[in-house]
Amino acid sequence: MIVNVPVPFGKICIIARRCVGALKAVQAEHVAPQVYSTRSSSSTVPRITTHYTVYTRNKDPRWEGVEMERFADEADVVIVGGGPAGLSAAIRLKQLANQHEKELRVCVVEKASQLGAHTLSGACLEPSALSELIPDWKERGAPLNTPVTEDKFSILTEKYRIPVPILPGLPMNNHGNYLVRLGHFVRWLGEQAEELGVELYPGYAAAEVLFHEDGSVKGIATNDVGIAKDGSPKDVFERGMELHAKVTLFGEGCHGHLAKQLYKQFNLRENCEPQTYAIGLKEVGLDYTNPYLSPFREFQRWKHHPSVMSTLEGGNRIAYGARALNEGGSQSIPKVTFPGGMLIGCSPGFMNVPKIKGTHTAMKSGMLAAESAFSKITDENLQSETAGLYIPEYEEAFKKSWIWKELYSVRNIRPSFHSYFGLYGGMVYTGIFYWILRGKEPWTLKHNGLDSAQLKPAKDCTPIEYPKPDGKISFDLLSSVALSGTNHEHDQPPHLTLKDDSVPVAHNLAIYDGPEQRFCPAGVYEYVPLETSDGMRLQINAQNCVHCKTCDIKDPSQNINWVVPEGSGGPAYNGM
Repeated sequence: MIVNVPVPFGKICIIARRCVGALKAVQAEHVAPQVYSTRSSSSTVPRITTHYTVYTRNKDPRWEGVEMERFADEADVVIVGGGPAGLSAAIRLKQLANQHEKELRVCVVEKASQLGAHTLSGACLEPSALSELIPDWKERGAPLNTPVTEDKFSILTEKYRIPVPILPGLPMNNHGNYLVRLGHFVRWLGEQAEELGVELYPGYAAAEVLFHEDGSVKGIATNDVGIAKDGSPKDVFERGMELHAKVTLFGEGCHGHLAKQLYKQFNLRENCEPQTYAIGLKEVGLDYTNPYLSPFREFQRWKHHPSVMSTLEGGNRIAYGARALNEGGSQSIPKVTFPGGMLIGCSPGFMNVPKIKGTHTAMKSGMLAAESAFSKITDENLQSETAGLYIPEYEEAFKKSWIWKELYSVRNIRPSFHSYFGLYGGMVYTGIFYWILRGKEPWTLKHNGLDSAQLKPAKDCTPIEYPKPDGKISFDLLSSVALSGTNHEHDQPPHLTLKDDSVPVAHNLAIYDGPEQRFCPAGVYEYVPLETSDGMRLQINAQNCVHCKTCDIKDPSQNINWVVPEGSGGPAYNGM
């Protein structure tokens, strides 16, 4: 495994941290992009968005007479997301139920076709939470087979590498950790959950939050299927189903689309800073300012650095993927409890940035949520409750746990690199203040703000000339996407929805030269000439989407809203 933190060449150097491991091939055929060019009758702007979350079906005559009733099922706990956090919560709930001889129905819905298929991380796993959850994980065959034997932390200049010592106690020290293929680890967690009686439903995407009349969360509804790309119902249309629960746990991962709704519904971000992100192409920060920057092409160029290229030469490109990461730290964590539900894992943002690790904290958060929920669900005084249970004990347990202590101690490291300290000042800050004070400095640095607000107008920036890929070390975008295994049903409305179809050309292209065609790591967005007149239109190649959420995060107009596609659509990572 190679875990590196690049910054664009030219102005500043690259910081890199390296470990060595292996990946397995992922085979997939490339799917041709979709073109959406229907026009609205009331506007000369090309019609792009046809999704029902923007154009309601109750005003569409094509939907008249279509059966819209949904089947509903009841559970004690519904968990959205079959990742490390969701599965850890499910396992812990069933462990407690068995221990106390209680009947407890726990359901996990996962949008990928199988557990782990959308999980992407060249993970260096800290096994602390796993050892708490399943102490005999070695005997049970957990796929932790490669212990870390060496760490290298370096400053990369344009042609050279300057080694930097990693002192004991610094968060970058990986002694005792394991290099894992996280998708395989997730599948193994799923097996442990299933053995305990957890109901797992891969291929079912949670598309909507349901609410009781009092405003508390009632559960979720899965997505409808059988809708044509023009928004009309197909003959095979099927309504999604509702899953009701006393408590719903949201573990969608970074920048979950349901969590976004919950932030607004319950004002969960009232007392925290905006979340800031990176994209998992070797952690490219999404708070960059030049709209001409392409994270994918920065990554390709970085691979030609002499200290990196020597590792890659002679190898074969076997897989590709991308995913956004939360980097805001403790000051960006929202309130994690609300009536009827809780946020767990990377959904609220529990990643330790200098460690570049969030799996152990995600797992622990799921366990804490499970323990808090179990005591409330089994409380006989609350058995007759008809609304969603409010469990503030989870927030209290989280603040008392080692998760908070760990994240709070490193809270200033990420923002120090983007303050007046600068890159090198940030490194000095990390070395001095973390090493000496162990994160106990009596101040908290702030972030720059939303990543979407950081771009400068194109007229104020210099275009970046990237070298052409050589086909051996560096590669083009579309052939890389083909190795992600990504596939979506062709005839469905694009799940990259626009709040206003006119904004991309009028705002993003006019002011920022269309940055979505560069920040997307899957070639989803293109500006192409209009067929009937001068000008440009935005084309959305929705089938290429690898569900990274970068567009939803970095769009300077915040006009893009990522929603779930039909269940099981997306990448098919094989343990990446």
